[in-house]
Amino acid sequence: MKTIDDLQVAGQRVFVRADLNVPLDGTTITDDGRIRAVAPTIAKLAERGARVIVASHLGRPKGAPDPAFSLGPAAQRLGELLGQSVAFATDTVGESAAAVTAGLADGQVAVLENLRFNPGETSKDDAERGAFADQLAALADLYVGDGFGAVHRKHASVYDLPQRLPHAAGDLIATEVGVLKKLTEDVKRPYVVVLGGAKVSDKLAVIDELLGKADRLLIGGGMAYTFLKAKGYEVGISLLQEDQIPAVTEYMERAEKNGVELVLPVDVLASTDFPDLKTKAPATFDTLDADKIPSDKEGLDIGPKTRELYASKLADAATVFWNGPLGVFEHPDYAGGTRAIAQALVDSDAFTVVGGGDSAAAVRLLGFDEKAFGHISTGGGASLEYLEGKTLPGLAALED
Repeated sequence: MKTIDDLQVAGQRVFVRADLNVPLDGTTITDDGRIRAVAPTIAKLAERGARVIVASHLGRPKGAPDPAFSLGPAAQRLGELLGQSVAFATDTVGESAAAVTAGLADGQVAVLENLRFNPGETSKDDAERGAFADQLAALADLYVGDGFGAVHRKHASVYDLPQRLPHAAGDLIATEVGVLKKLTEDVKRPYVVVLGGAKVSDKLAVIDELLGKADRLLIGGGMAYTFLKAKGYEVGISLLQEDQIPAVTEYMERAEKNGVELVLPVDVLASTDFPDLKTKAPATFDTLDADKIPSDKEGLDIGPKTRELYASKLADAATVFWNGPLGVFEHPDYAGGTRAIAQALVDSDAFTVVGGGDSAAAVRLLGFDEKAFGHISTGGGASLEYLEGKTLPGLAALED
């Protein structure tokens, strides 16, 4: 896989597929981590005299313009980070995009409007997707893939476009792939994986793969209650996927057979009411043993005993991968479990990887120094699919 150091970019129109898919509160960016992650690649290209055309998706618009999903705020923030004016095209392949990209001088940067405003970006029809990729290719001379958070999608700008232009991986993707190789090839042990998040169905494939690779799996978040139910515990009104109980039971049996330590919560914070995430009003909850959740309560975070247990299971690790919060971290009363895992990683001597998505957002929301971790990924879904052993379309398209 070529990198941008292999490209001659001076005077060339370089299309950078970035991931500027940041959370917005109206037009206010609440977490600019993904923009900060790709900014060095864009800056390097501009400094080398490229005419940089940045493109990304944001959210899930339905193939048509929607002001709620405009990349305007992201373009403005990118300009602030680069310390230069960034032009913004109000469409993807229309008159504005043509005029803005044609007007770029060497070293200048432009951002196109949300790629998903065009139905061709996400189409499952190869011809429709290819036609949109042809239009995007007409804007540029070279392609740089640096949107790691989207490389698991077979989308026009991710998969089809690099097949139409000379291409290379950006520095962010090169870093992400290098980190993931440390989790899959010649892993330093003990290798501990922490999995949280809402749905166990989202993690089944990666658990299946890790049962042959990890030394320990620590389970938390909403997905933990399906495991607890599989052990015969009452879980009240906690998040539960009953249809996944057979798979979870089989995984627990296989973990024991393979000598993989699969650790579940021993206590939880449980309440009859889901917390108000807007006002952050104080919550009312009980701390209960994980096998004593009453029928009218919902588990919303791991309890203090589990936090200590999980920290002890991370203390001797040489490699740690963490994906998914351990509770409803957006509310301060249920952020303790997620904070405890983050702190355990900070205190560890291990190579620590925070696997993107809500885990990365939690680390920043809870005020941790990002430099205290080995790596914070920009792509939760992409990271998981890589660890599952899947071929990621966006990475395959960058291979020669």
